[in-house]
Amino acid sequence: MDAPLSSVTSVTGVVLAGGLGRRMGNVDKGLQLLEGRPLTSWVLQRLAPQVGEVLINANRNRGAYAAFGHRVIEDRIAGFAGPLAGMHRALSEATHALIISVPCDTPFLPEDLVARLAAPLDDERVDLSVAKTGSQAHPVICLARKRLLSHLAAFLDSGGRKVDAWYSTLHVAEVAFDDQPAAFTNVNTPEDFRAAETGTDR
Repeated sequence: MDAPLSSVTSVTGVVLAGGLGRRMGNVDKGLQLLEGRPLTSWVLQRLAPQVGEVLINANRNRGAYAAFGHRVIEDRIAGFAGPLAGMHRALSEATHALIISVPCDTPFLPEDLVARLAAPLDDERVDLSVAKTGSQAHPVICLARKRLLSHLAAFLDSGGRKVDAWYSTLHVAEVAFDDQPAAFTNVNTPEDFRAAETGTDR
């Protein structure tokens, strides 16, 4: 049986910063500055108080990410295979039974994200929970059970890469955050950065 969900110490958090940042011109997005601070710093400020352990998934600039004070893990699958590759490595490295993944480009995450995503997992049949605002699911922002490692490994070994395709094989619960839609703002482009700095997306 998985660890009780009443304490953040039962959860490992992983910041997914292993992508190519194509919409930013292939820069390392997690290190780009928002109001003078790297995006990853913003994400950690929101995530770290909610979990018992933090991992950072990065495939470039490992030293810069290590400076944030948490363990840095690379994808085991070569070729920038996407968020599932980062989640796979996190599931294999986490010391807790539950793992929450968040992308490095969501600087305004809810301060109650983990607690609300954990609620559906009181039902042992639920494999993972996903954040949702309105009709928009945020599939990379999810709380998953560590026991899914072998299942995800098999999916990746078969050539699967799409998050939604993997979720379709699981028992997934969606958790509404309609009270905090701006908390899931993605900062993906130079225009997004400008909007975030002026506060027009918060």
